[in-house]
Amino acid sequence: MFKPEKHNFKPFKSKVWLSSPTMHGEELCYMTEAYSSNWMSTVGANIEEVERSVAEYAGVKYAVALSSGTAALHLAVRLAGIDAYGMPDISRGALEGKYVFCSDMTFDATVNPLVYEGGIPVFIDTEYESWNMDPVSLKKAFEIYPDVKIVVMAHLYGTPGKMEEISNIIKENDAILVEDAAESLGASYKGQQTGSYGKYSMVSFNGNKIITGSSGGCFLTNDLEAANKVRKWSTQSRENAPWYQHEELGYNYRMSNVIAGVVRGQFPYLKEHIKQKKAIYERYKAGLKDLPVSMNPIPDHCEPNYWLSCILIDEKAMCKTVCGEQEALYLAEEGKSCPMEILEAINSVNAEGRPIWKPMHMQPIYRLSPFVIKNGNGRAGSNAYIEGKLHDIGADIFNRGICLPSDNKMTVSQQDRIIDVIRACFE
Repeated sequence: MFKPEKHNFKPFKSKVWLSSPTMHGEELCYMTEAYSSNWMSTVGANIEEVERSVAEYAGVKYAVALSSGTAALHLAVRLAGIDAYGMPDISRGALEGKYVFCSDMTFDATVNPLVYEGGIPVFIDTEYESWNMDPVSLKKAFEIYPDVKIVVMAHLYGTPGKMEEISNIIKENDAILVEDAAESLGASYKGQQTGSYGKYSMVSFNGNKIITGSSGGCFLTNDLEAANKVRKWSTQSRENAPWYQHEELGYNYRMSNVIAGVVRGQFPYLKEHIKQKKAIYERYKAGLKDLPVSMNPIPDHCEPNYWLSCILIDEKAMCKTVCGEQEALYLAEEGKSCPMEILEAINSVNAEGRPIWKPMHMQPIYRLSPFVIKNGNGRAGSNAYIEGKLHDIGADIFNRGICLPSDNKMTVSQQDRIIDVIRACFE
């Protein structure tokens, strides 16, 4: 139980963030180059270099630089829908009325693009071993919905899912994998980079990611025709004519050459950022080892990028707590704690932590969508009880999990104080 009057931890003078941009100087040089050469729009050397670097690093043939990771995922889902079901009418989405399997524990940007296209998400429960899509639940989902042809899978907090199992299940069912690697650039499974497993994949350069452009993302593929289609769609689907000719729906999704300058300057520091993030994870693991908590897991054969360090409180060490739609209440108890108490304690020293992503099947917007768990029945709102215990793994991780301050500019002494604050919550 956290007692501020007992410990009187001094707040940090400057806020310790969850994960903020770490700039190095080269970014400004490339931005200035775009300014000086007057290539300020959606063409230029910075864009070309970002596309080359990202494709080479991820191990794919083609990358298309876009305005956001969400834009990249939208066009990936649109392509997958056309592959699976044929070209849509201009007024309808490629997935109009079709079910699509999707990660449950993720940010809603993973799900929204398939809804843009008229798709109906079917959420696949999480597993404890990776906090990612559960292969057993995915296999069961194909038994319940054998006609589904698209799976949208996200890698949570920079840790890859069990890609061999997931990929095999998808291939067995002649489906298409759309891979959301927004959080996992630089992470690998069995030596293969995330972002290269999907027929269509994406990465993000949002302001809090492992490297950033302040915004932006890349569409990734080994299919030249698909890459060219995304380039066309992302520039309002302009045809190769001397006038503005448009024969299909397009979008204003191309990355700015100025934003690309930031990404270009960041990219050489990706491995350095990963090394710093890993050191943060290891310090938390060592500093909290005798508390009733565990770190976000790393499955066999996975090398995360350690984007965020998280903890999961042991069930027996949880104080009584309840979460509403926009607020939570808890009853402080000696020797126990809960996510909101720890987050409040961290905030009291001017540091930022956050709750774990609230699973999509628990979100009001998607609460009536189908949800498949390994012991459930696959219907909307289904839950499974085993020996009187609720087995909804995503909900359980959300209820007991916390994202800790993971900024790679955080000093060792700052992290030590945060560790002390967390420890005090269990006194």
